[in-house]
Amino acid sequence: MKTNRAYPRAVITEKGARALESGHPWVYEGEIRRFALPSGEAWDNNGSLKPGAREALNANASGNTSGTAETEGDSGTTRPKRNDFRERRRRKELLNAPRTEDEIIPLDALPDGSIVDVVNLKGTYLGTGLLSRHSRIRVRLVTRNANDDFSPAFWERKIRWAWEYRKTVMGDDDITACRVIFSEADEFPGLIVDRFNDVLVTQTLSAGMERLKPVIFPALLRVFTEDGVLLRGIYERNDVSTRALEGLEQTTGWWSASDTSDFAPTVTDITENGVRYHVDFANGQKTGFFLDQKYNRRAVARLARGRRVLDCCTHTGSFALNAARGGAQFVRAVDVSETAIDMARENARLNGPDVSGRMDFTVANIFDLLPELERTHNPERFDFIILDPPAFTKSRSTIGSAARGYREINYRAMRILPRGGYLATCSCSHFMDHEHFKRMLTEAARDAGVRLRQIEERQQAPDHPIVWGIPETDYLKCLLFQVV
Repeated sequence: MKTNRAYPRAVITEKGARALESGHPWVYEGEIRRFALPSGEAWDNNGSLKPGAREALNANASGNTSGTAETEGDSGTTRPKRNDFRERRRRKELLNAPRTEDEIIPLDALPDGSIVDVVNLKGTYLGTGLLSRHSRIRVRLVTRNANDDFSPAFWERKIRWAWEYRKTVMGDDDITACRVIFSEADEFPGLIVDRFNDVLVTQTLSAGMERLKPVIFPALLRVFTEDGVLLRGIYERNDVSTRALEGLEQTTGWWSASDTSDFAPTVTDITENGVRYHVDFANGQKTGFFLDQKYNRRAVARLARGRRVLDCCTHTGSFALNAARGGAQFVRAVDVSETAIDMARENARLNGPDVSGRMDFTVANIFDLLPELERTHNPERFDFIILDPPAFTKSRSTIGSAARGYREINYRAMRILPRGGYLATCSCSHFMDHEHFKRMLTEAARDAGVRLRQIEERQQAPDHPIVWGIPETDYLKCLLFQVV
């Protein structure tokens, strides 16, 4: 590593160092032993709590010894309370709190988004990242190369690499609607950039990327302009609650240094797999359209010819439209949202009577609809069911309840389908990993009294690259089966 570097250093624990060396890009607040400035000033903690917290904890512990366990029956045995884990975590945070104001990192010394070198306890360089003083993820790596200088040219070069990768793996037909930057997978931690024809739609989910927008956004427009792509502009969809974890407010609207009056329309058209869509990027879910299932929809279309298809959780109709265009005899698209169904119906109209004439649309909760179809013995004779629900879990603590939800809808679908029918089933939660998802499907098939013949196992499109060592990038499961 270069000597006399101008960046602060975060000295991290052995556990944190092992995680980085295995490929993980985050340093958590509890893994930081100390911060040191180039001037020689140093702090032994990350200043996440107010001084005096340690003393308050000790005083509370001496004055209150109850509430740590519950007695079971007459046996006298005890078991931990349900909130015991949270209490242990809170105690750990308090014990790491600063003793005095002098131990807290001054905001003007290390503001949010600061560039920080990460080193192990021996001082060995592990990478450089962006600091967040509010998040439990305290440093997010952007490089592991000690020679990088983080000038505007550095960020523009990374944007060019990301765009050239998409052009290579997606081809000319599919880059008009694709993910251009996928957060940590492209070493832009907390930044999502989707292209929808003539608009880039972004989500900025980390303090570091928020601070770098004046550098990164103009570079994005410059890279596309030099490639001959005419864009209307960049629209920000920062209306997500997770920004609060980074100390950021929720915002939406056009990003521009000039008047945005010419940018008023917030709907654009895209074509994917030959299917046309209206994309309402100001009001639709996430950035307006889910691009990650692009090639999975194509796989479904190949199986749909001549079949009667039920598309559950259709959102704006993407799987249903691909099935209809693929030659399905009939497609029913179902979603709990009336707004989504209205958009799906409009997308069907866009694709002409040959597609829309073989489709129908229903507003319903699939947890009600599927049991009713089972009870009435599948009166519409569906022989292909598509399950693409929203994420049932966004944390490890709710995997159990999520598995029960996934099992319920898959069990019902297997009971409804005739022998020889087809099932496409998906999960978009990285916490419900491949092992958990397959185990759930095995149990659902056993309980439904069927066997599953796997056609293929699929994941997200390559514009959402999976980086080994970063499990969060490996999130989408899509399996195609015949029920036998």
